[in-house]
Amino acid sequence: MASTDNPILNRESKPGLSPTVQRHLGHQLRAAYAPLETAATPDVFLALIEKLEAALAAQGRTVEPEFREGMLAALSSLRAFALSLTNNAARADDLVQDTILRAWQNQHRFQPGTNLNAWLFTILRNAFYSEQRKRMREVQDEDGSYAARLFTAPDQGHRLDVQDLRAGLAKLPPDQREALILVGAEGLSYEEVAGICGVAIGTIKSRVNRARNRLAELLGYGDDDLTGDRMMQSAMGEGV
Repeated sequence: MASTDNPILNRESKPGLSPTVQRHLGHQLRAAYAPLETAATPDVFLALIEKLEAALAAQGRTVEPEFREGMLAALSSLRAFALSLTNNAARADDLVQDTILRAWQNQHRFQPGTNLNAWLFTILRNAFYSEQRKRMREVQDEDGSYAARLFTAPDQGHRLDVQDLRAGLAKLPPDQREALILVGAEGLSYEEVAGICGVAIGTIKSRVNRARNRLAELLGYGDDDLTGDRMMQSAMGEGV
């Protein structure tokens, strides 16, 4: 998850979107993805990794412990990102399994000491867009009902905020949405996200900036609206 020093919260945006609104959006984005990133890893992913390990063992080979543990730790984040791309649970799970297979087969290409999550996100994103190009027709979670349940929080007011955020994210262009999620929810640097998306760093900064501003516009956020916002007050621990 993103740190308190996340660049999405610190970069200046166009006039009119104050730091208060930026911080609020950042907290909401992380709150929306927290349930996904803390959820139990589906058994199907763990079973797949066990089968891959068994196949290696049958060949008298083993996987590097750091790589295995890193992949296990990344599964929830991979699933969250897959859901943000597909908005469909079944497709997201298929995408994560495909990512596991591709990563396992190409683990020799991973450079130790670099960001494993960023490498895995790159594989997942490439697999998604490769699939998109091949699909003539697709079945989606059109009303977002599954995603809405995933993002449900115990507190009713918080739940409504999160569902509004999800609806707003769905209205963003795909390239802006993925950049915002990777930087704002996953806590990757602009440089890492630029590598994942295969574009210049300036392009990612622009996408994040435009996505953040558009999201604030869709949610109708302004400083006056947030002055007494109890979600922000509880998240920040103080008045802003």
